Amino acid sequence: MSKRKAGHNEPDGPQDPNVDPAAPDDPLSQDLPEELQDDAVERVSYTLSKDSQHRLDKFLQNRIKGFSRHQIQRLITLGGVSVNGKQPKASTKLKQGDCVDVLIPPRPAVNLEPEPIPLEILHEEPGFVVVNKQAGLIVHPARSHLNGTLLNALAYHFQQNEQERAALSAVGKEDARPGVIHRLDKNTTGVIIVAKQDEQHWKLAKQFEDRTNLKVYLAVVHGCPQPPGGVINEPIGKHPTIREAMAVRHDSTSRDSVTLYRVRERYKGYSLVELELKTGRTHQIRVHMSYIGHPLVGDIIYGGEPVGYPELETPPHPAAARPHLTFARSKEDGQRMEAEAAQREDMLMDTPALHAAMLRMKHPETNEPMTFTAPVHGRMGDLIKELRKHPDDGEVVKDGVYLDLAKAAPGF
Repeated sequence: MSKRKAGHNEPDGPQDPNVDPAAPDDPLSQDLPEELQDDAVERVSYTLSKDSQHRLDKFLQNRIKGFSRHQIQRLITLGGVSVNGKQPKASTKLKQGDCVDVLIPPRPAVNLEPEPIPLEILHEEPGFVVVNKQAGLIVHPARSHLNGTLLNALAYHFQQNEQERAALSAVGKEDARPGVIHRLDKNTTGVIIVAKQDEQHWKLAKQFEDRTNLKVYLAVVHGCPQPPGGVINEPIGKHPTIREAMAVRHDSTSRDSVTLYRVRERYKGYSLVELELKTGRTHQIRVHMSYIGHPLVGDIIYGGEPVGYPELETPPHPAAARPHLTFARSKEDGQRMEAEAAQREDMLMDTPALHAAMLRMKHPETNEPMTFTAPVHGRMGDLIKELRKHPDDGEVVKDGVYLDLAKAAPGF
């Protein structure tokens, strides 16, 4: 096996399909993940002189010092690894003559700078803290976002709490994401839980991994799904032509994905939908709702439209209104629409109208059931307030729902 180094060269690679699980927060704004855009990225190549006894992720873990297997797997997912010029899987078996190219990003800073960023704390105890995250807040530091994150805000919050002298758990510290159990995209608001002790971190993470907890979202979508409640059981993989997007795909590249939806309120041209995730694929809610012809308001990449006050009176026909399409806008079209929306003073929502409204789990020590409901706030709250001035008659789902809208979406 031979090894060579070369200067930085940005390949055509996909974005992290596991955001939230961190995926890039704004897939229209970049070609590659931020971790692989910096000039400090090192390129390393290996050419195998014989068949490898290990799968690709283990092979690279043995050769790239200072990176865990999880980090290697994420690097593969991000598109930072190619085998013979093609994107592999972590489980790919290597053979004699294979050429493995790797982009190695610089390691992020581990120490968090406390920053006085306002937080809405829903619950806090020695082992964990639950926050109602605001829009525009990235969960943890990344290459070009070393400050201004949820973790920076929590570091400051703990610093002020002199009696408890709390801190984040050390789990994930090597990735500059200590305490992070799960993630929400930059513009997704709502319930997020962060661990403060290592043991509780592992116990909480196990619930997310085994999907024994319950996550319920609220979304504002174009139109009203018919029937008003149902199951979307469609596999999701990378979009076949738009590198930054995901799509419903029925081939070997996709993974099973199941979303339950329930229309809770109807407005003229829009609906407030409760969504329950049975799987956790990247952009799952956004892709599934677009697939059935009811994209999220403000979800430019998946065929939703920015909505301002004029669009309340005359609801637009969204680009993804036709069901069963793998619709996604190109990066250029998306950036143009984002720029146009940013210039409007009457704009209400130009990012996906999605809110993590409820998390139900078991206490990591006592196993007692716990439920956290995060009220909708910010621009999505303003949007719902205005839409309620334009009610529409029609069937909604009342049975089998989880959210008490008086708590999750109060009267503002």
